Amino acid sequence: MNSSLYSYRGVQVNSDLRVGSWLVQPGLNTISQNGTARQLEPKVMEVLVCLAHHPGETLPKEQLLKTIWPDTFVTDDVLVRSVSEIRRAFEDDPRESKFIQTIPKRGYRLVAPVVLLNGNTGPATEVSKTAEQVKQSVFARRSLRIGVVIGITATIALLAILALMPTDVWRKLAGKGGIPQIRSIAVLPLQNLSGDQTQEYFADAMTEELITELSRLSALKVISRTSVMRYKKTDKRLPEIARELGVDGIVEGSVLRSGDRVRVTAQLIYAPRDSNLWAQTYDRDLSDILTLQSSVASAIAEEIQAKMTPQEHQQLKSLRPVNRKALDSYLEGRFHLGKASDLQLRKGFEQQFADEVRKAIADFELAIREDPHYIPAYLAIFEMQNLMDVTPELDSKGRAAVARAMELDDSVAEAHLDNARLLLFDWKWLAAEKEYKRAIELNPNSADAHVEYANYLDLMAGEHTPAGQEELELAQRLDPVNDRIGESFPAGWSIDQRQQYVDEREPNSWFLRAALGRAFQEADRYKEAVEQYMKTLKLLGYDDQARILQDGYARGDYKGAIRAWLKVYVATSKSHHMPKYFAAWLYGNLGDKEEALALLEQAYKEHDGIMIHLKDDTIWAPIRSDPRFKELIRRVGLPP
Repeated sequence: MNSSLYSYRGVQVNSDLRVGSWLVQPGLNTISQNGTARQLEPKVMEVLVCLAHHPGETLPKEQLLKTIWPDTFVTDDVLVRSVSEIRRAFEDDPRESKFIQTIPKRGYRLVAPVVLLNGNTGPATEVSKTAEQVKQSVFARRSLRIGVVIGITATIALLAILALMPTDVWRKLAGKGGIPQIRSIAVLPLQNLSGDQTQEYFADAMTEELITELSRLSALKVISRTSVMRYKKTDKRLPEIARELGVDGIVEGSVLRSGDRVRVTAQLIYAPRDSNLWAQTYDRDLSDILTLQSSVASAIAEEIQAKMTPQEHQQLKSLRPVNRKALDSYLEGRFHLGKASDLQLRKGFEQQFADEVRKAIADFELAIREDPHYIPAYLAIFEMQNLMDVTPELDSKGRAAVARAMELDDSVAEAHLDNARLLLFDWKWLAAEKEYKRAIELNPNSADAHVEYANYLDLMAGEHTPAGQEELELAQRLDPVNDRIGESFPAGWSIDQRQQYVDEREPNSWFLRAALGRAFQEADRYKEAVEQYMKTLKLLGYDDQARILQDGYARGDYKGAIRAWLKVYVATSKSHHMPKYFAAWLYGNLGDKEEALALLEQAYKEHDGIMIHLKDDTIWAPIRSDPRFKELIRRVGLPP
C-alpha cells in the first residue's frame, strides 16, 4: 500500500522512510526489515517520525512533547518510554546507540541515516518539515482512510444504537467532554479508620499493595511509595500535591479493619480540577485482600482507559487468598525490621539491634509457616540483608528466600530485582543485567529498579553514562519527593549542593553525612570532611572517636586527624561491625596504599560490596595505578 503524500515548501514528499536498514511506514505504524515487521503504538511512531525528519539534530524534550501531545498534559517519562519502545523495536543499545542518542539534559537525536522512499530518494534533511507538519500528516492519512469507512457505515449504525447507548458509555466516549486523560497517578496513604494505632501498618501495607498493583500497568506512570508516604495526614490540597508529584490523577481513600472483615473506600480525583471521577466502597473478607486491591486497580485502569497488555490483565487476576495469621505475622515482622534499621551501627544499642533482627526473622518465618506461598514474607527475609551486619546464616536464608519467591511466581518484579542484587554482589555481571531488565519489564514504575540499573551501567563503564543518566532521570520522575539523583551524587552536582541537600532534607542521616564527608575528602577539602565525619560519629553515638577528630581539627591537622581516627575505626571493627570498605575508601584517598590494599584484599575474601565500585569510584585515583589494584579489578570480573 502506498502512503499518501504531503507537501513541504512546495515539494511532494512520500511519508514512507528508511531509517538505517529498517523500512518505516507511519501509515501502518510498522517498521520492518528482512521480512520481519514490528508494530509501534501511534504516538511512539509519531515520535520516531518527528526525529527522522530532523536527522542529526538534537530535538529538545519540550519540543517533542509539545508536538506529539499538544493538547494533553504529559510528563517527560511518557517521552522516555516512547524512545525506549523505539530502541527496543530497532534492537538498539542505548550505551552504544546506532539509532537514537540521548543528549543529557537536552533531548534526543536520530543518528541513523534517513532516506525518503517512493520516488524521493534524497536524504530527509533536504526536504525536512516542521515537527508539527509531520504530526498533522500522520493524522491526515489516518483520518482519510478511517473517515471513508466510517462515513459509509456510521450513519446507519448510529441511528440504530443511539437510543440504546448507556449514559456512562457516552461519557467515556466523549473524550474531552468526559473523562480527562490521565497518564500519571499517585496513590496517597490510605487512612486508618479503625482508631487503633496498631492498624497503621495494615493501612500502609494496603497502600503499598495498591501502588504495586497499579505499577504493573506499563502505560501508566505511578509514583513511588517513598514519595507518597510523605503526604500521610497532610493538610495540602490535592492540586498542590499533584503539582509537586507531577501527576494528573490522585487516588485517595480509607481502610477499616474489624476482625476478619475489611472495608476499603477509594476515589479517583482529576487533580487539576480537583474533581471526583470515580468512587467505590468494597467490603471483603480479610482473605480476599489481594483480590480486593486488584479489583480497585482494575477499576481505576478501566476508568482512566489505561491500555493493558494481556499479560498485565492476567497478573491483575492471578492473585491468591491471604492467610490472616500470615499477614499479621508479616506486618509484625516489618515493624521489627524498621526498628532494627534505626538501630544499626549505633553504639550502645548492639543488643537491641540483635533482638529486633531476631524478632523480625522469627515473624517472617512464622508467616511462611502459616502460608508457604506468601511471597512478601520471603522477600522480607532477603530485605534483612540491607542491614549492615549480615551474618552468613542470614545471607543463606536470604538467598534461599529469593529463590523460593521466584519459584512460586516468576512475574514478581521485586523478586527479580532482589536476584539482580545477589548476582551483582556475586560479580555475575551479565546475569545481573538480565535480571535488572526483567524487573523493569515487569514493573516499569519501579524507581528502585531504574536507579540500580543506572548504577550497574555506570559500574561497568567506570564512569557516568548517558544511558545511566536517563535511567536516573526516569527514577526521579517516579519518586519526585526523594532525590534519587542526589543519592548517588553524580558528577554534575557540586559538593556545596550535596551539603545543602543533606543539611536541609536529611540532617540526621548518618549515612549521607558519611558520604558527604567522603566527597569533601576526595576534593581535598579536608576541613569540611572532618566536620562531616564528626557529625556522623555523634549521630551514631561514638563521641570518643569524634573527639579524636576534634583534636586534630583544633590543631588544623585534618589529614592527621583522619588517619588517627581510622586506626581506632579499624580496631573497633574487629569487635563491632563497622563497614571496612569505608576505611579502605579513606585510606585510598589519603594515598596510604598498603592500608587501603590490605583492607581491599580482606573485602575481596569476604565478598564485600565495595568491590563492585573499583572501576567507577574516583576516590581510588591515588592508588589506581598500583598493579595490585588492577589485579583486584580483574579478579572481580570487571572489564579492564
